[in-house]
This record gives sequence, structure tokens and C-alpha cells, in this order.
Amino acid sequence: MKVIVSVFNNLYTDQRVEKVCKTLYDSGYQPILIGNNWLGAPEMERPYPFFRIPLKSKILRLAYIEYQKKLYQEIKKNADNKTILLANDLETLMPNYLVSKKLGIPLVFDSHEIFTEMPTIQGRWVKHIWKKIEKTFVPKIKKMVAASESYANWFSKEYGINKPVVLRNLPRKLEFNGTTENSTKIILYQGWLNYSRGIDKAILAMQSIENAELWIAGGGPMEKEFREIAKKSKVENKIKFLGKLRPEDLREITPKADVGLSIEENNGLSYYYSLPNKISDYIQSRVPVVVSDFPEMSSIVRSFGVGEIIENHSPEHLAEKLKIVLGKGKAAYLHNLNVAADELCWENEEDKILKIFSDCKKELEHSH
Repeated sequence: MKVIVSVFNNLYTDQRVEKVCKTLYDSGYQPILIGNNWLGAPEMERPYPFFRIPLKSKILRLAYIEYQKKLYQEIKKNADNKTILLANDLETLMPNYLVSKKLGIPLVFDSHEIFTEMPTIQGRWVKHIWKKIEKTFVPKIKKMVAASESYANWFSKEYGINKPVVLRNLPRKLEFNGTTENSTKIILYQGWLNYSRGIDKAILAMQSIENAELWIAGGGPMEKEFREIAKKSKVENKIKFLGKLRPEDLREITPKADVGLSIEENNGLSYYYSLPNKISDYIQSRVPVVVSDFPEMSSIVRSFGVGEIIENHSPEHLAEKLKIVLGKGKAAYLHNLNVAADELCWENEEDKILKIFSDCKKELEHSH
């Protein structure tokens, strides 16, 4: 059974799409993955076919339009009446919906975020356009997946639809090889270097944390600005910018940390309701965490006792919470981290996606 999977990115760092495709592939489906070359086209190996649609546009909002037109052609070319479509996020929904209607084939929609509530589009005219697309197509979708419990509830309330299936973006189980204590403590941030991520606050917090380094793993538009802040606040010798890392290199680095940060700021519901990858990545590497007081993140810290929750984003308060975790040391959290890592893994989530696809398959077998 062929599954055409599409997403607006260059596929390389999208771990969620990679995991879903691999789960489908391992279960006998034949995924074809379609992305684009926005932000480059790094070499990659996959056990199933994939390709990237080349984009001419240099401006993101034009790239979205160009991609949707080209994606429609590609899906139409590759789909037949025995195909299931999997659209990731709002940027791919329209072309997928049109082909699924035309051919009478099932469409699964996976929302990794609430696109219309992303910080980057708040207060901009493009928000109205995306909102219109969301309003038009989301209520028509019969099989929808969302990346967190809060996202699922939001969509269900906002559009009066059945609650989407919650497929959390959890990592595969990692083999754990024992923990090391560092003499100079390592505080790790991994992810995109953008505003609203609390990175600037973490840099300032280093002013009052002795005998520790902040490692910033990731690239992004704000890197220069963050380097400036580090210089101005005289902590650049305590901060390491590790740059953009391949997923496998990041997996080497994460277990070395003494504490992992996920301190997004509340600029839009998409962040507020998110369950960032990095939290469960830290937990799989048995690293305790300091997180924002957002529903999904804080509930993990509260249920499993794997770190601290900040009540505000002042650097002084953040430093206090970091000192609590560093003071206790990694070993103090190990038992709780083991319990959390066993539960919060992809192996416990993937049955949900297989169930949806087996329903789609039955539908197809009945209709044709």
C-alpha cells in the first residue's frame, strides 16, 4: 500500500516525519516522502524513496505558494486509487485535500503545531490567509493527528471536530550507558536559535552561575545577536555555540549535559501548548530538565519528578532553578529519568499511527 507523505521542509532534521515513515515502512507500507530544498538539500539516506521539490522563491510566503502548486502536481503524478495521503502541517493540506477528493482516497492530516498560532505570524496579514485555509479544510478532515494533548483539544474546540488522535513526538528508546558527573557543569540548550526560546535569558543567567558552561546546540537567525548578548554581559567565556548539528552528533552530545533547557516564552498558543522534542530527548539521555510552566512540559516534570519548572523568565529566577538541579546532581534524578524514559518513547506511540493507517487501508479495500 503506497503512502505519499509530504511536508514543507528539506526533510533532513524533521525527526517526526522520519519516525512516522520508518514505522510505516517497517510495517509493510511503501512511503514516498516529498519535501523541498528550502534551507538547502543535505545528503541523506532513507530505506524508502524521497525527493525534494526545488523552489525558486527566496521569500518564505512566496515559497509556500510555489510549493503548494508543485506539490499538487507531484502528488497527482504519484498517487493512484490505492494510495493513502499523509499531509504534515497546514502548508501541505490544500494540495493533499484536493487530490484526495479527486481520486476518492483517504487523507491523514498530522498537525505538528498550531500553525496559525505560531509566534512568527502573529499580528501579520498572512495570519488571516492561513486561518482561512485552516477554517476551510480542517473541519473536512476525517483522520487527524496532533502532536500534543493540548493541540488536539484546541482543534476540537476551535472547529467543533472530533478530537484528533494524539501522537506525541517522542524519541526512540536510547540505550543508556551510565551517567558521568562533570566537574564544570554543562547546561544544554538544543534547538533553533530564534526569539521566544528563552536563550537570551539563559545567557544572562550565566552571570550568577559559577563553575558551569552553557552549550547552545543549533543554528538560526538570532545567533549573532545571542553572541553579542554574551559579550555585553561578560559571560562569553562560559558559553559555547556548537552550531547546527546532525541528529547523530546531537545524540552524542546530549548525554554529556548536567541539565537540559526548554524555556520557550509564551508568544502564541502553538508554543504554549507544545511538547518540544528536546524535553524527551533530554530524558532519553537521562538528563534532568528546567522547563517553562506550560501545560505539556510542566506536566511531565511534575508527573515524573525529572527537574524544575520556572515561574517567570527573569534570568535571576532561571539561575536559581538551574542551581537547584545542578546542586542535586544527575544521579539524584536517575531513577525518575529511567521511569520517564521507559514511558516517553516512540515505541509506545507508534501503534496509534498504525491503527489509523490500517483503518485507511480497510476503507480503500471496501471502496474499490
